[in-house]
Amino acid sequence: MRLLMINPNTTEALTQRLAASVAAVIPPDVTLLAVTASQGFPYISSRAEAQIAGVHVLETLAERQADCDAALIAAFGDPGLMAARELFDLPVSGMTEASMMMALSLGQSFAFITFSKHLAPWYEEQVRLAGLEGRFAGVFTPAESITAISSVAEDLREPLVSTCHRAARHADVLILAGAPIAGLANDIRNDIPRILIDPVQAAALQAIAQFRLFPQGASRGGFARPPAKPNTGLSPSLGHWIAGQDQA
Repeated sequence: MRLLMINPNTTEALTQRLAASVAAVIPPDVTLLAVTASQGFPYISSRAEAQIAGVHVLETLAERQADCDAALIAAFGDPGLMAARELFDLPVSGMTEASMMMALSLGQSFAFITFSKHLAPWYEEQVRLAGLEGRFAGVFTPAESITAISSVAEDLREPLVSTCHRAARHADVLILAGAPIAGLANDIRNDIPRILIDPVQAAALQAIAQFRLFPQGASRGGFARPPAKPNTGLSPSLGHWIAGQDQA
């Protein structure tokens, strides 16, 4: 099986961190293909940035779908996830959705631990859109500020551990939210009195399970591929796919 991991952030160091975290949990018969966005933002941290990054996700899938059996969007907030499921006939998973679904199977309540308070409103919105407010204990962040996006997990390790202990008083399962802290859950697991989830690992395993059970992904009902439509100014691969030229 070939799993495509799309990092919609433009920071290659994040792709390497995410890929290392995924490699720790995927079966040996799964080949990981990791792609970094060539345009956009070093790190997505707002709804507007996520909308823009979602276009790159769709472009990448249009270009690379023949090379993979399933895909995961490696950015918290799941930019482009629902559109990707609607447009392409293969399983697509997202870090936020997959980690929340995993958390529901491991405890009665869950919380997000992240590194910036500015992310909280957007992350809370993801919970509301999923209809999971009744199981959600909130977003918890350290007081310290980040210095470099590629070294957040190292620079804020101790503040994030302290934040996990604070959140543990409110939730059974803690989700370490954000690509820059991928892999941290494995490093600090023994220091935290709650279950920790690494979202990119949850997304990778969800994508694999989806492929094993439903190789065509969410390709029927509300996620059936839309009718072909002419378009202007899109990337060649995405424009041809939406225009239905692959079906000609």
